[in-house]
Amino acid sequence: MSRFEQPQHADFKRLNSSLGFDRRLWPYDVAQSRAHVRMLAERDVITGEDRDALLAGLDAVERELSEDRFRFGEDDEDIHMAIERRVTEIAGPVGGRLHTARSRNDQVATDMAMYARGRAREAQAAISALMRALLARAEEHADWPMPGYTHLQRAQPVYLGHHLLAYFWMFARDRDRFAFAEREAGRLPLGAGALAGVSFDTDRRLLARELDFQEVVPNSIDAVSGRDFVLDWLSAAATCATHLSRVGAELVLWSSSEFGFCELPDEWAAGSSLMPQKKNPDAAELLRAKAPRVVGHLAALHGVMHALPLAYGKDLQEDKEHLFDAVDTLELTLAAATGMIAGVSFYRERMREAAGDEMIAATDLADRLVRSELPFREANAGVSGLVRAALGRGATLSELSAEELAAHSPVLAARVEEVKAALSQDAWLESKVSEGGTALARVRDQLGAARAALDAGAAARARA
Repeated sequence: MSRFEQPQHADFKRLNSSLGFDRRLWPYDVAQSRAHVRMLAERDVITGEDRDALLAGLDAVERELSEDRFRFGEDDEDIHMAIERRVTEIAGPVGGRLHTARSRNDQVATDMAMYARGRAREAQAAISALMRALLARAEEHADWPMPGYTHLQRAQPVYLGHHLLAYFWMFARDRDRFAFAEREAGRLPLGAGALAGVSFDTDRRLLARELDFQEVVPNSIDAVSGRDFVLDWLSAAATCATHLSRVGAELVLWSSSEFGFCELPDEWAAGSSLMPQKKNPDAAELLRAKAPRVVGHLAALHGVMHALPLAYGKDLQEDKEHLFDAVDTLELTLAAATGMIAGVSFYRERMREAAGDEMIAATDLADRLVRSELPFREANAGVSGLVRAALGRGATLSELSAEELAAHSPVLAARVEEVKAALSQDAWLESKVSEGGTALARVRDQLGAARAALDAGAAARARA
């Protein structure tokens, strides 16, 4: 009998139910229920006969769910209750023993930890695929000049391979963040009960081994109330999605007529409903737009957890939709980014032409003056004067006369031929010889380091 005299209001039932979204947890719930049943039998909490009946019921439920034959009931509040109900229908009264020595609190936390851990592994694999695509394109375009930008203004020339490798290292850090999230989800909550532990001599270590957890959560209150592992996943996803938004933004700009640096593959572009000439970078634009959605899920779950008293509150049901939608969004946008990077066509001459703007060699001229023992601030001021003079009469820097050079820098006036040599595009690019710079030798160093990073990541996943 229920302690309540009145039935639940229909709107409350809809508010309280999580079945509409948590049914994706069923593989984890079945797996942990199997392990739980075997542990109960091992500890003589249930008989071997009960164990076999419950395991057979779980096998049947798994088949129904995997074959989309499982019939959910009107009173199934969540996937956990639905599975227990169906096991009882199949196995008979012994099904009521399935929930012995556990609560939905530790059951749900365990399912979520298993799910977050699995999606963290998938995220690492998807990021590695994107990194491979970036590395392949960087190797292919290692020596293609293009302008580098600050404030979206042409700043200094770089090689396209160097630019693409910047994204490679961003995503390498993202992969590490998801590896951390995977580790943090590796502590088992099951066995904590509702909040204080259970009244049976259970073996949580056995459960951890069965379910491939590295350790158990040492405090039962923390086990049922903590969702740090979800926050860790969402934090990694938010940063990764932000990086994807930057890739998307540049692909949108570069594929525009104004830039003309690249063309996106047809598979990742869309037409216009009105203008037949259009090829719109919709997928790249969505990389920009999806990022704040993922960031919003992180902020929202922080809001759910903020000032939440221990141990369990129904508030924690809100962890699921934030995580599930972020998982779906990130996995889709990673696939889109990988497809676009793998298939994009770059236009070498257009990029070389843009990188040939002599004004972006101004810093190299200033460096020439510094080598002549002029303080950098004075050198910078002198070259700034040259830039003003060139712009004032619509000339390039190399078109300035010796007299104009002398008016701003006697040192440069005495080296007219050296100045002209410094204004050649190859000189600008190959002057950046510092570690991590864009000189081709340094780019090739980076390519080697990137290949090693991919190999190390693959080896780490194989060990796991």
